[in-house]
Amino acid sequence: MKNRLALCSVIALSLFIFSCADKNAFTISGTISNPGSVKTVYLIEADSTALSVVDSTKLSEDGKFKFKHSAGYAGLYKLRVGGVQFDLIAKNGDEIEFNTDNNDNSHAYQITGSEESEKLKEFNKLTNVYADENTKLYNDYQAKAMALGKESDSLKNIYLPQFEKINTEESAVVLKYVNDNKNSLAGFYAATMLDPDKYESQLVAYAEAIKGKFDTNPGVQQFIRQMMAIKPVSIGQPAPDFTVISIDNKPIKLSDYKGKYVMIDFWASWCGPCRMENPNVVKQYAIYHPKGLNILGISLDTSKENWQQAITHDQLSWAHASDLKNFEGPTERLYHIEAIPSNFIIDPKGIIIAKNMRGTDLETFLNKTFNKPQ
Repeated sequence: MKNRLALCSVIALSLFIFSCADKNAFTISGTISNPGSVKTVYLIEADSTALSVVDSTKLSEDGKFKFKHSAGYAGLYKLRVGGVQFDLIAKNGDEIEFNTDNNDNSHAYQITGSEESEKLKEFNKLTNVYADENTKLYNDYQAKAMALGKESDSLKNIYLPQFEKINTEESAVVLKYVNDNKNSLAGFYAATMLDPDKYESQLVAYAEAIKGKFDTNPGVQQFIRQMMAIKPVSIGQPAPDFTVISIDNKPIKLSDYKGKYVMIDFWASWCGPCRMENPNVVKQYAIYHPKGLNILGISLDTSKENWQQAITHDQLSWAHASDLKNFEGPTERLYHIEAIPSNFIIDPKGIIIAKNMRGTDLETFLNKTFNKPQ
């Protein structure tokens, strides 16, 4: 009896140790049907900044593989099978089962053992519809361009609005998914697909909503910090006041424009995209300045001479100022300027109503703003 009790104790202890060990890692067991030339499967860690292969394994003769990996936190991973990557979310303790057929051109797959991975699969299924639409439209465009023997502006004018429509529809679906899955990491990875310029206010609101969640995931925490940093200069917020020295060595305050529409335009003489956009800004200023639009150009130049020459050459007839400190000036830091051209449109109440509007987007926004039905 004593020997039997001792044996039971050993078995129980062994099972306990085994169970604890599983809690310190996750496993992915899978089968690749019809692997063909695929001999190795790779496990890739995919955080918000980089992709890195953390493990690899050879397929067995019947196409099976298994990974056991310890994760510091629940995060995004990818399985690379040949030239295809499959997304999943894993955390220690997960026992994930994965299956796919290498002959399936749609790259369909089955995954169980991870609710988050199943949610991510659901999201990818939603967005794949738009990826297919974009591919079909692009192929159609290419065929017509080849028939013409060139890429024409008239052809672009036909197809670009269609691409924009697909992207807008996809973004609406992504945003809904994000807002419906605030307690899921799948929702966070979906949020990273949104254009941070067009959906800044929505992303700031999302960051507010997930504060205190996913505390161990560095990508999530970095995202929250970034959104909270730019919140004071996001759409819907009062524009922070500042004083900057004009090109005539006189102080200009943003509050000088109180009661007026003003666009703060961050640019520089050395910035190619800024100089390319300047003719459009000149055109819009000519149309809308008589209707109440003001512009305050803030240059990131460090050379006053170069700055002045660019103003003269590009015929920029509005007010100009600069800290002459590149991206390190106090005004640039206040508005979190990390790239130019960058602009902020502020209404008469001092509220930021638009950001980073360029080209036809700027034209459309100003037309709607200054030609409202009375």
